[in-house]
Amino acid sequence: MAKEKKGQKESTQEQKAPEQARHSAKERPRLRSKFEKEVAPALLKELELKNVMAVPRLHKIVVNMGVGEATQNAKVLDPAVNELGQITGQRPVVTRAKKSIAAFKVRQGQSIGAMVTLRGDRMYEFFDRLVNIVLPRVRDFKGVSTKSFDGRGNFTLGLHDQLIFPEISYEKVDKQKGMNVTIVTTAASDNQARTLLKHLGMPFRA
Repeated sequence: MAKEKKGQKESTQEQKAPEQARHSAKERPRLRSKFEKEVAPALLKELELKNVMAVPRLHKIVVNMGVGEATQNAKVLDPAVNELGQITGQRPVVTRAKKSIAAFKVRQGQSIGAMVTLRGDRMYEFFDRLVNIVLPRVRDFKGVSTKSFDGRGNFTLGLHDQLIFPEISYEKVDKQKGMNVTIVTTAASDNQARTLLKHLGMPFRA
C-alpha cells in the first residue's frame, strides 16, 4: 500500500515538473561580428602588425553627464540619471566632487553628475547607434574632429543635446543637457585608434 502511494506521488511530481526553459542564444551585436570578420583582418594588414592580438580594439566607452546646477538643487540630478540610463541601457553611477571649490560653491563629496561605463556587447551596441543613428541627427553635422585624441589612443566626443538620442522623449525633457563620450581603445597610438574608429564607421571630417 505504501509502495503504491509512493509510486503515485512520484508520478504526480513528474507530471507537475515544469518544462525546462528554452533559452535562446543572445544575438551577437552587428558591429562586433563586423569587427571580428572584416575590420580586424583589415587592420592587421593596413597597420602591418604581425600578431592578431596586437590589433587595436575597443576597450570601453565612458559616457559622462555633468550637472552643475545640482550643487544648488539636488533634485536636478534625478532627470539626468534617468535620461542617461535610457540612452545607455545601463544604470548610471552618480559622480561626486573630489575636492571643494569655493568659487563654484562645490563641496567635497557633493553630487555633480552621472556616469556610465559600457563594456562588451553593450559597448558595441552603443557605438553602433552613436555613429549610425545619433550623430547624423545632429543639426548641420559635418563630421567629428580628428583632433580629439588624448595621445594614448583614446577619443573624446562632446554632445551638446540629449535629444539627438531617439530614446529620449522631447515632451519629457525639462532642459537640454550635454555629455562627453570617451571611447577607450587598446591602440598604441592615436594613428592606430583613428584607423580603428574609421573602419568601425566613425564619420571623421575630411
